[in-house]
Amino acid sequence: MSEKLKVGILGGTGMVGQRFISLLENHPWFEVTTIAASPRSAGKTYEEAVGGRWKMDTPMPEAVKKIVVMNVNEVNEVASKVDFVFSAVDMTKEEIKKIEEEYAKTETPVVSNNSAHRWTPDVPMVVPEINPEHMKVIEFQKKRLGTTRGFIAVKPNCSIQSYAPVLTAWKEFEPYEVVATTYQAISGAGKTFKDWPEMEGNIIPYIGGEEEKSEKEPLRIWGKIEDGVIVPATAPAITCQCIRVPILNGHTAAVFVKFRKNPTKEQLIEKLVQFKGVPQELELPSAPKQFIQYLEEDNRPQVALDVNFENGMGISVGRLREDSVYDWKFVGLSHNTVRGAAGGAVLCAELLKAQGYINKK
Repeated sequence: MSEKLKVGILGGTGMVGQRFISLLENHPWFEVTTIAASPRSAGKTYEEAVGGRWKMDTPMPEAVKKIVVMNVNEVNEVASKVDFVFSAVDMTKEEIKKIEEEYAKTETPVVSNNSAHRWTPDVPMVVPEINPEHMKVIEFQKKRLGTTRGFIAVKPNCSIQSYAPVLTAWKEFEPYEVVATTYQAISGAGKTFKDWPEMEGNIIPYIGGEEEKSEKEPLRIWGKIEDGVIVPATAPAITCQCIRVPILNGHTAAVFVKFRKNPTKEQLIEKLVQFKGVPQELELPSAPKQFIQYLEEDNRPQVALDVNFENGMGISVGRLREDSVYDWKFVGLSHNTVRGAAGGAVLCAELLKAQGYINKK
């Protein structure tokens, strides 16, 4: 592809915005040309606006340092400079809903990391390996918005990435009851240990809104498009507890499953390692070659060893064993700010481009 699509990052100074910028460095299809943030950052160079708050392990890309940050509220001006935007704004849910629709109505596709539109019935919420067909609901959304190319697509919550793909791989065995406890990294709250020293050596057994998202969002991903909206699946029943743990990156899930059919351990592992989807078939730039790996060692997956599997875009599973109350149990691990946030959104944008929904203005 000769000319890259021009990308804007809304909320580019926050942690997820920074992750977008680091992931898009040298991207073969997309180039960050515009960064928008709150009025207090507007008018400064990106380097000045972020200051000492750069939270990534890798240095700030040279290409973005001198970009002058725009005011995210100046929608028409920002939209005029880009082909599409990634949204990682830090606002109230109602403010996010409003501003993302405003961008979409300027004929600018919005690929959002935010939760505000996850339950808007005609907005697709997609894990590209699981439900790429949900992007078709965009045609109905465009009619509602009165647009020809502007729309909103979202990715789901980071907490579900370590078990929803696993349950999808096992669909033919009909899982009907699931108990999941997630052990979630502090970067999921946009923090590092420098920002949140009280998390060192600590566990907090509550993350606001997270349990409801973890129980309900997989059902929407497994839903069907009916009459122009996405109707969530009704099973399996999922119950969750979400716990904040002193880890920088990586959400771990301990999961118990009951099946209507009676799979063997060998069958379950085979389904995991063979599971792939449209991103692998199309060889999208950010797609992991191996979506799910199974680790035989008793003490894996571990955050320290496995969180960056497939550049943080793969899922690691281990400790699959029969259970005395449920049928099977396992431990899953995913990178919460790569696969679970910015990387998942970049993969969605690549899928949207491959499907013809995102192109040059």
